[in-house]
Amino acid sequence: MSTMDDLSEAFAGESQANRKYTAFARQADKEGHTQAAKLFRAAAEAETIHALEHLRVMDGIGDTASNLQEALGGETHEFEQMYPAMITQAETESKAAAQRSFSNASAVERIHAGLFSRALESLANPQPVDYWVCPVCGNTVEQEPPDRCPICNTPGEKFFRVD
Repeated sequence: MSTMDDLSEAFAGESQANRKYTAFARQADKEGHTQAAKLFRAAAEAETIHALEHLRVMDGIGDTASNLQEALGGETHEFEQMYPAMITQAETESKAAAQRSFSNASAVERIHAGLFSRALESLANPQPVDYWVCPVCGNTVEQEPPDRCPICNTPGEKFFRVD
Protein backbone atom coordinates (compact mmCIF):
# COMPACT_ATOMS: atom_id res chain seq x y z
CA MET A 1 0.00 0.00 0.00
CA SER A 2 1.28 3.48 -0.86
CA THR A 3 1.00 6.80 0.91
CA MET A 4 -1.58 7.86 -1.71
CA ASP A 5 -3.63 4.75 -0.86
CA ASP A 6 -3.34 5.66 2.82
CA LEU A 7 -4.43 9.24 2.12
CA SER A 8 -7.40 7.98 0.13
CA GLU A 9 -8.41 5.58 2.91
CA ALA A 10 -7.98 8.31 5.54
CA PHE A 11 -10.04 10.75 3.46
CA ALA A 12 -12.86 8.19 3.18
CA GLY A 13 -12.73 7.36 6.88
CA GLU A 14 -12.69 10.98 8.03
CA SER A 15 -15.52 11.83 5.62
CA GLN A 16 -17.63 8.97 6.94
CA ALA A 17 -16.89 9.94 10.54
CA ASN A 18 -18.10 13.48 9.79
CA ARG A 19 -21.43 12.23 8.44
CA LYS A 20 -21.83 9.68 11.22
CA TYR A 21 -21.14 12.24 13.95
CA THR A 22 -23.55 14.67 12.29
CA ALA A 23 -26.25 11.99 12.42
CA PHE A 24 -25.35 11.23 16.04
CA ALA A 25 -25.65 14.95 16.90
CA ARG A 26 -29.13 15.11 15.38
CA GLN A 27 -30.18 12.08 17.41
CA ALA A 28 -28.73 13.57 20.61
CA ASP A 29 -30.64 16.81 19.91
CA LYS A 30 -33.87 14.84 19.45
CA GLU A 31 -33.29 13.15 22.79
CA GLY A 32 -32.52 16.47 24.52
CA HIS A 33 -28.83 15.69 25.09
CA THR A 34 -27.55 19.10 23.99
CA GLN A 35 -24.04 18.69 25.41
CA ALA A 36 -23.50 15.38 23.64
CA ALA A 37 -24.91 16.93 20.46
CA LYS A 38 -22.40 19.79 20.70
CA LEU A 39 -19.55 17.33 21.16
CA PHE A 40 -20.66 15.30 18.14
CA ARG A 41 -20.87 18.50 16.04
CA ALA A 42 -17.41 19.62 17.21
CA ALA A 43 -15.92 16.23 16.38
CA ALA A 44 -17.69 16.27 13.00
CA GLU A 45 -16.10 19.63 12.20
CA ALA A 46 -12.67 18.29 13.21
CA GLU A 47 -13.15 15.25 10.97
CA THR A 48 -14.00 17.61 8.10
CA ILE A 49 -10.75 19.47 8.67
CA HIS A 50 -8.85 16.19 8.53
CA ALA A 51 -10.66 15.01 5.39
CA LEU A 52 -10.11 18.30 3.56
CA GLU A 53 -6.42 18.30 4.42
CA HIS A 54 -6.03 14.73 3.15
CA LEU A 55 -7.83 15.66 -0.07
CA ARG A 56 -5.60 18.73 -0.48
CA VAL A 57 -2.45 16.67 0.02
CA MET A 58 -3.70 14.18 -2.60
CA ASP A 59 -4.09 17.10 -5.04
CA GLY A 60 -7.78 16.24 -5.13
CA ILE A 61 -8.99 19.83 -5.47
CA GLY A 62 -8.66 21.47 -8.86
CA ASP A 63 -10.02 24.65 -10.35
CA THR A 64 -13.79 25.04 -10.39
CA ALA A 65 -14.22 23.75 -13.95
CA SER A 66 -12.21 20.63 -13.12
CA ASN A 67 -14.11 20.17 -9.87
CA LEU A 68 -17.46 20.46 -11.67
CA GLN A 69 -16.30 17.90 -14.24
CA GLU A 70 -15.16 15.57 -11.43
CA ALA A 71 -18.52 15.96 -9.65
CA LEU A 72 -20.42 15.34 -12.90
CA GLY A 73 -18.44 12.15 -13.50
CA GLY A 74 -19.00 10.92 -9.95
CA GLU A 75 -22.74 11.57 -9.99
CA THR A 76 -23.09 9.94 -13.41
CA HIS A 77 -21.23 6.85 -12.22
CA GLU A 78 -23.54 6.60 -9.22
CA PHE A 79 -26.83 6.71 -11.13
CA GLU A 80 -25.63 4.72 -14.16
CA GLN A 81 -23.57 1.99 -12.49
CA MET A 82 -23.38 2.01 -8.71
CA TYR A 83 -26.99 2.38 -7.61
CA PRO A 84 -28.63 0.12 -10.24
CA ALA A 85 -26.56 -2.82 -8.97
CA MET A 86 -27.38 -1.94 -5.38
CA ILE A 87 -31.10 -1.63 -6.16
CA THR A 88 -31.05 -5.06 -7.82
CA GLN A 89 -29.26 -6.59 -4.84
CA ALA A 90 -31.74 -5.05 -2.39
CA GLU A 91 -34.64 -6.38 -4.50
CA THR A 92 -33.06 -9.85 -4.53
CA GLU A 93 -32.76 -9.77 -0.74
CA SER A 94 -36.26 -8.24 -0.25
CA LYS A 95 -34.76 -5.25 1.56
CA ALA A 96 -37.45 -2.66 0.74
CA ALA A 97 -36.00 0.15 2.89
CA ALA A 98 -32.57 -0.22 1.29
CA GLN A 99 -34.12 -0.43 -2.17
CA ARG A 100 -36.05 2.80 -1.53
CA SER A 101 -32.95 4.52 -0.13
CA PHE A 102 -30.85 3.48 -3.15
CA SER A 103 -33.62 4.38 -5.64
CA ASN A 104 -34.12 7.84 -4.12
CA ALA A 105 -30.39 8.50 -4.09
CA SER A 106 -30.02 7.31 -7.69
CA ALA A 107 -32.79 9.62 -8.88
CA VAL A 108 -31.20 12.56 -7.08
CA GLU A 109 -27.71 11.78 -8.39
CA ARG A 110 -29.13 12.04 -11.93
CA ILE A 111 -30.49 15.49 -11.02
CA HIS A 112 -27.14 16.49 -9.51
CA ALA A 113 -25.37 15.46 -12.72
CA GLY A 114 -27.68 17.77 -14.67
CA LEU A 115 -27.08 20.63 -12.25
CA PHE A 116 -23.30 20.17 -12.41
CA SER A 117 -23.44 19.99 -16.20
CA ARG A 118 -25.41 23.25 -16.41
CA ALA A 119 -23.07 24.94 -13.94
CA LEU A 120 -20.07 23.84 -16.00
CA GLU A 121 -21.65 25.14 -19.21
CA SER A 122 -22.48 28.51 -17.64
CA LEU A 123 -19.28 28.92 -15.61
CA ALA A 124 -18.10 31.88 -17.69
CA ASN A 125 -21.48 33.63 -17.45
CA PRO A 126 -23.37 32.32 -14.43
CA GLN A 127 -26.87 33.46 -13.58
CA PRO A 128 -27.98 33.70 -9.95
CA VAL A 129 -29.79 30.54 -8.89
CA ASP A 130 -31.20 29.47 -5.54
CA TYR A 131 -31.00 25.78 -4.66
CA TRP A 132 -33.53 23.95 -2.51
CA VAL A 133 -33.06 20.49 -1.00
CA CYS A 134 -35.67 17.96 0.07
CA PRO A 135 -34.96 16.92 3.67
CA VAL A 136 -36.17 13.37 3.03
CA CYS A 137 -34.57 12.22 -0.24
CA GLY A 138 -32.08 15.00 -1.02
CA ASN A 139 -33.77 16.07 -4.25
CA THR A 140 -32.10 19.30 -5.28
CA VAL A 141 -34.02 21.87 -7.30
CA GLU A 142 -33.32 25.31 -8.70
CA GLN A 143 -35.17 28.54 -7.88
CA GLU A 144 -38.26 27.32 -5.98
CA PRO A 145 -39.26 24.01 -4.43
CA PRO A 146 -42.10 22.10 -6.09
CA ASP A 147 -45.49 21.69 -4.41
CA ARG A 148 -44.44 18.11 -3.65
CA CYS A 149 -41.14 16.35 -4.19
CA PRO A 150 -41.44 14.29 -7.37
CA ILE A 151 -39.15 11.63 -5.89
CA CYS A 152 -40.50 11.06 -2.37
CA ASN A 153 -43.70 13.17 -2.25
CA THR A 154 -42.51 15.39 0.62
CA PRO A 155 -44.37 18.73 0.74
CA GLY A 156 -42.41 21.52 -0.92
CA GLU A 157 -42.61 23.76 2.16
CA LYS A 158 -40.28 21.30 3.93
CA PHE A 159 -37.47 21.89 1.41
CA PHE A 160 -34.64 24.06 2.72
CA ARG A 161 -32.68 26.66 0.79
CA VAL A 162 -28.91 26.28 0.58
CA ASP A 163 -26.76 29.40 0.36
